Amino acid sequence: MRALTWQGRRRLSVEDVPDPRIEDPTDAIIRVTSTAICGSDLHLYELFGPYLDRGDILGHETMGVVVEVGAGVHRLRPGMRVVVPFTIACGTCFMCVRGLQSQCERTQVREYGSGAALYGYTKMYGQVPGGQAELLRMPLADENAIVVEGDLPDERYLFLSDILPTAWQGVEYAHVPDGGSLVVVGLGPVGQFAARIGRHLGYDVIAVEPVLERRAMAERHGIRAIDPDGAVDVVLAATAGRGADGVVDAVGMEAHGNPLVSAAHHVIGALPSGLAQPLMEAAGLDRTAALTSAIQMVRRGGTVSISGVYAGEADPMPMKTLFDKQVTLRMGQCNVRRWTETLLPLVEDAADPLGTEDLVTHRPSLSEAAAYYELFQRKEDGCIKVVLRP
Repeated sequence: MRALTWQGRRRLSVEDVPDPRIEDPTDAIIRVTSTAICGSDLHLYELFGPYLDRGDILGHETMGVVVEVGAGVHRLRPGMRVVVPFTIACGTCFMCVRGLQSQCERTQVREYGSGAALYGYTKMYGQVPGGQAELLRMPLADENAIVVEGDLPDERYLFLSDILPTAWQGVEYAHVPDGGSLVVVGLGPVGQFAARIGRHLGYDVIAVEPVLERRAMAERHGIRAIDPDGAVDVVLAATAGRGADGVVDAVGMEAHGNPLVSAAHHVIGALPSGLAQPLMEAAGLDRTAALTSAIQMVRRGGTVSISGVYAGEADPMPMKTLFDKQVTLRMGQCNVRRWTETLLPLVEDAADPLGTEDLVTHRPSLSEAAAYYELFQRKEDGCIKVVLRP
């Protein structure tokens, strides 16, 4: 089969690789019909090279059709259309039954002290081959597959794999009261959905984003979208000087700002694994401009919800401000299956209330994937969301 493979920092290529096969009785093989590039995939492109091997297959937002199942799979059969959650969870352990599938005790990557295994996402998360390929092996298929029975386009369903539940969880974790105020920092794909979800739930939403095209997309959905310059003052003015009830940081570690940390990312990403891994695990720093602004914009007693990925272990935190303002922090990898039953009816609603069909800006073939990683990272050509067709 053809698959997008990592070949080095900022070097990806589509190669011929062996077809996946059933390895455990609970596996299924999926013929991929749509697979997206996620903002967190850009971390692999730029920074996480020390945790990747040449030839690793990327991608964790995937859907397709079942072509083969193992002897232990009872819920799925060939021909079924399914969405593949990016987290791989057993559904029955202590964590899973509490709705914390991203912490699944059966698939935790204990070597790196990490939570549940993920598709296409480095040794830290199990080095499981990803879905930016023609075929995908799906472990624990009965527990994980989201079966699609409707005949709507892939783009209605695909985002159930990651970014839609990630955005929903981010808004839930922001703990906004009925009719309250929500700020979303960053209008990439997760931020777009988080802002729309906030509006759908009846919140007063302001989104903060430097890229004009991303602000324009949010505005099409009734979101007030503003530039980061002066954003704190705008939020304070809109909330009687208090700040927002909840703020979602949908940006994470590669926020604009802090050129020194940005330079360190480039240096560490280029080091051999044996040198880079200890640095990242003990002394890694993130660009925290988005998080800092979130803390400034939340009201006293409010909640900052972090959906953007952070990886540093030595990030400075404004503890005095957090303590003085009595701010609650909530964060974490998305528990995809926890939110499926809530989101599936919204996805299938004829009115498309979350605008799932107004997110994708580019639809190249899998063979063009490497060029679109570069385009997405540079935020050029109005690129907000890329869906690949194998």
